[in-house]
Amino acid sequence: MSAVTAETPIAAPNGWVRRFAGLVRQVAGLLGSVSLTFLGLTCVTFVIGRVIPIDPVLAVVGDKATRSTYERVFKEMNLDRPIYEQYFIYLKKILHGEFGTSLMTAHPVLSDLLRVFPATLELSVSALIVGVCLGIPLGVVAATHNGRWPDQVVRYGSLLGYSMPVFWLGLVGLLIFYAKLGWVEGPGRIDISFDDLVPTVTGMITIDSLIAGEYETFWNAISHLILPGSILGYLSLAYVARMTRSFMLTQLRQEYVLATLAKGLSPFRVVWVHALGNVWVQLITVIALTFGSLLEGAVLTETVFAWPGLGLYMKNSLFAADLNAVVGGTVLIGVIYIILNMVSDVIYTLVDPRARARK
Repeated sequence: MSAVTAETPIAAPNGWVRRFAGLVRQVAGLLGSVSLTFLGLTCVTFVIGRVIPIDPVLAVVGDKATRSTYERVFKEMNLDRPIYEQYFIYLKKILHGEFGTSLMTAHPVLSDLLRVFPATLELSVSALIVGVCLGIPLGVVAATHNGRWPDQVVRYGSLLGYSMPVFWLGLVGLLIFYAKLGWVEGPGRIDISFDDLVPTVTGMITIDSLIAGEYETFWNAISHLILPGSILGYLSLAYVARMTRSFMLTQLRQEYVLATLAKGLSPFRVVWVHALGNVWVQLITVIALTFGSLLEGAVLTETVFAWPGLGLYMKNSLFAADLNAVVGGTVLIGVIYIILNMVSDVIYTLVDPRARARK
């Protein structure tokens, strides 16, 4: 008894030390990974700014500027310096949130991005809800009916989601559900009669209208959101359903499934609780990547539906040779991907007991 008591004060500190050291290593590794990823992202965007066949000076001063004006702006933009100095200046500005001034709006690019991003976030979140809430159940149903007609329906539906261009789906959806049937509202985020009725808090009209108690505005915004959100959500549904089916097929072949069925558990509980619970770790990564791709790939959807978000802003900026806005939007999307990867890693650790045991 005395020997156990003597060892206890020593073992406990050692255990805490190991846990703390493991936490420090984990945080250091995460910060190192994020830093390297961010440096890679800035390198890519810096190269984009150099390889695009657009003279950044002419984009600012115009093609009728004098030679002296051109040379003055050339030096102000630090283009006369060595390439490595240009990169470090560029990196320093990004770290301070400086992306220059947009040629289209004459506003700082950062303020433009903060203005348009909530619209893209609102659209992407609605699409993600559609993709996850329908894609996961459909993937489970397909896996449990492998080779039968429900599986075939889900597989062919997913294939169509991958194959059909989103702009074509958007145009067909507008023709049928807006122009012919009148079930939903048309392009844009809200009818013009509801403009400026809701104070901007989050930038997302659905949330801001609820905060302000403007329920008529809320339902009008929902009616505008349903069609683009559903079409963009169909693309994410196809990917989520396909991946869920693949993960579930692997789980349903495991021995523990047969063992739990032999013990008398209902097939419903075995599939929807035990098997699906074991694929959530993989699905977290799938959902995070899907959300990132929705934010990135909303360009065509926003163009078809005149949705004033990040995708439409970057498309218009590219056509206007507004390089500052294009690079700023690219950096923003890259940073979002980094954050999503960090969040998915944290959730992965919380959900998977084996990951916690390795820390």
